[in-house]
Amino acid sequence: MATSVKRRRVSSRQPAQARLTPTRSPSEGPCLRGPPAPVARPACAPPSSPARGDSARHCPPLSQVAEPVGGGGDGDADLDPVTGFLSWCERVGLELSPKVAVSRQGTVAGYGMVARESVQPGELLFTVPRAALLSPHTCAIGGLLEREQGALQSQSGWVPLLLALLHELQAPTSLWNPYFALWPELDHLEHPMFWPEEERRRLLQGTGVLEAVEKDLANIRREYNSIVLPFMEAHPDLFSPRVRSLELYQQLVALVMAYSFQEPLEEDDDEKEPNSPLMVPAADILNHVANHNANLEYSPDCLRMVATQPIPKGHEIFNTYGQMANWQLLHMYGFVEPYPGNTDDTADIQMVTVREAALQGTKVEAERLLLYERWDFLCKLEMVGDEGAFVVGREEVITEEELTATLKVLCMPAEEFEELKDQDNWEDDSREEDSLTLTKMPKLRASWRQLLRASVLLTLQAYAADLQTEQSILSNQEAYAKLTWREQQALQVRYGQKMILHNLLELTS
Repeated sequence: MATSVKRRRVSSRQPAQARLTPTRSPSEGPCLRGPPAPVARPACAPPSSPARGDSARHCPPLSQVAEPVGGGGDGDADLDPVTGFLSWCERVGLELSPKVAVSRQGTVAGYGMVARESVQPGELLFTVPRAALLSPHTCAIGGLLEREQGALQSQSGWVPLLLALLHELQAPTSLWNPYFALWPELDHLEHPMFWPEEERRRLLQGTGVLEAVEKDLANIRREYNSIVLPFMEAHPDLFSPRVRSLELYQQLVALVMAYSFQEPLEEDDDEKEPNSPLMVPAADILNHVANHNANLEYSPDCLRMVATQPIPKGHEIFNTYGQMANWQLLHMYGFVEPYPGNTDDTADIQMVTVREAALQGTKVEAERLLLYERWDFLCKLEMVGDEGAFVVGREEVITEEELTATLKVLCMPAEEFEELKDQDNWEDDSREEDSLTLTKMPKLRASWRQLLRASVLLTLQAYAADLQTEQSILSNQEAYAKLTWREQQALQVRYGQKMILHNLLELTS
């Protein structure tokens, strides 16, 4: 199912809607996007992650919400988390291959899965029966959630799962308690939504993360206060006071962003709403890299993790969240892939930035009015939007169709634009030299290159520091080591974006 597709984005600083995507961030509702793809567990903050200052959040650890964690009535509370989890797997029919091990040793961060023996492509790593999945349908209050589904409607579609988690976390005899024991402490999640606002602004200016987090927080508060809290208060016997907390709800939203999976629709169901997210024990233990070596497959009775590449003995087993830029990884999962590891990294050029660059080239009011007319024309065609972004990768322009149309319309002579407005299928009238592949960009029309270059320069102005400053820190191991973990992650995001943008500058010079 992890096939590459063309990526398209005409929405505000979000993962491209036509790329393979995980459960969507709440900055768009929160809501789910399609086409869906599984979300595996990210690399959590390393043990050396800096302590939080006085301004940071100090919320109850998971052990204070679920009493007791690792319980379940079968003696698991007396076992270490991994042993208890493996014992639980046997009871619920979750079958792990003898060739794999759950471990903290040999992983990029936190718990992960490591090959005990060499694994070949196509080998089954583990099987999760559907009864072991944690979802609104399998939880202890599934009947209530189904009866009340009308009252639980939201943009996100996440509310039923989040209520299921809130209930199960507090239940001493929850079926999933040994599974919860492998979760990170909820007050140690490293998503930028938990960073102090000043730190977020200082480190992530210009990256797109700031805007996404602000939308997340606003939508989380709205959803909690209007839907979730009233529901819990209406059922006090099912939700103890200690789980009626906006802070806990925000932490669980972040956890669902980072750990949940979204089952893909059948090919003939493309018009249906995406499936709701669900928690998949064992599958969410796997960490992520762009060059992953395992993939989750869905069947009516179970979910299966299958190797997609040879995995040598002792190597970590990785899933993928789809084609995710570093800013998206940091926003939704709380980590990045250090440069140049993330081959799916991208940089955004805001669509309104291209409009601003074009306006700077006008000299009289008539030219400005004509430019706004052209922009309105593109908006009606849904090629641009005031909150959209053109997305550029290391080797391609992801939103090539939209950017090509925008450059063409904004740069053409006035008389040609007048003719264009009355044409059908004008987009088909394209020339080979107008291709926006990076290798052909130096051959673009001079007016296109000039507008694109001006747009890149405006985009670079949004960052607090230039590329050379970032480069000097990254090339100095001693200076880099002195940065906090958050500073390192933010630097990797900024540097990757600036490298892509500076490459565009060279190609359009």
